[in-house]
Amino acid sequence: MTFILAFDVSKGESYKVLYQDEYCLSEGKITHTQQEFHLLLEEIRSLPDTPEIVFEATRVYSRPLEKFCQDNHLFYSLLNPLEAKKQLEEGSLRSWKTDQADAHQLAQTHWKNQRPIKQLQQSHYLDLRDLSRFYQEIEEKIKRIRMDLHNALQLTFPEVEQFFSSRVTLYALSLIELFPHPAFVLSSSRTKIKNRLMKATRKKISENRAWQKADQLLAYASCAYPAVDSDSIQCQKVRYYAYLLQDLLEQKDQLAQQMIERAQPFEAFQLYQSIPGIGELTAVLLLGELGDIQRFSTSNKLNAFVGIDIRRFQSGKYVGKDHINKRGNPKARKILYFTIRNMIRQQRAAPNHLVDYYYNLKKQPAPKKEKVATVACINKLLKCMYSMVRNHTRYAYAYTASNDQ
Repeated sequence: MTFILAFDVSKGESYKVLYQDEYCLSEGKITHTQQEFHLLLEEIRSLPDTPEIVFEATRVYSRPLEKFCQDNHLFYSLLNPLEAKKQLEEGSLRSWKTDQADAHQLAQTHWKNQRPIKQLQQSHYLDLRDLSRFYQEIEEKIKRIRMDLHNALQLTFPEVEQFFSSRVTLYALSLIELFPHPAFVLSSSRTKIKNRLMKATRKKISENRAWQKADQLLAYASCAYPAVDSDSIQCQKVRYYAYLLQDLLEQKDQLAQQMIERAQPFEAFQLYQSIPGIGELTAVLLLGELGDIQRFSTSNKLNAFVGIDIRRFQSGKYVGKDHINKRGNPKARKILYFTIRNMIRQQRAAPNHLVDYYYNLKKQPAPKKEKVATVACINKLLKCMYSMVRNHTRYAYAYTASNDQ
């Protein structure tokens, strides 16, 4: 006698069906509230056997149901949306999609599909993942607002962008917030500009540096020809974006420090840093997105999680080009991609078998394209990291290079 409890999850509620063998015993909607979850738990405990629970991952909306299962020590199968779609459409020619129908189909197809139980990671890994993603969200916001600031500055005072030609700094943003238009500079004396800079910047600035910045500002303002007047709304926009960017940069630094402190107890965090080209921040971002990689039985499963496993298509005499699936974790792929690029940039710092492998791919009789070679290096990096964590060993060029032969 087998009981199946299937849910079709949506915002704030789920449609629940309870099956015994192939017969539906009950069904109905439940809201994601304390009272409704309490009633659900009573129903589960009233059954002769603990049911097999299955539902589809629906971003943040399925998290309350996951927490309910975890809090009450209930095992559950969490399906990838693409996996669920393929299983539900298998053998069906009708396009019939409702919350009720999906819940029934999840239960009815549970017997013929081997759905693994969700393997839970330690809460420390989950906290680190959330911190990592928050950090990446802040980075994306910084990029967008920096572009907004750039567009506004082109109308008010484009010359001041030279203060952060390489990267945005709090000094430059404080300066832009104070003087968004050359008229504000020209209406002040050199001494007043210096004093305002020393008082207004969020980080301490020396008097000599303040004099330097004041002279630069006066030089830029004297030759500037802005597209708008000093009372334009564009000046207000510049100040607004400069203020926002300062807050975001401070938040980004705090998050980076918080992540690094949280990652210190993890052995993998120390092992990743032994690989040339991976520093503290990259190591903690990799740890946050990949989690405990020992939960994967093989490195190929780790590749599939990231989404760099190969997709092949062949029909008759036609054989398509191999491509990566891109069905895994896009955030992890992005971090790994930039990790390899950073290794190539810093190749002179220390010997790295991944950099050597990259150049070997580029030197072949049929040289690989840059992205293809980089993805191949990601595959090799994941295997290296997987081996290091499983065997508790630090990076060694001689060992890894010999394994590449």
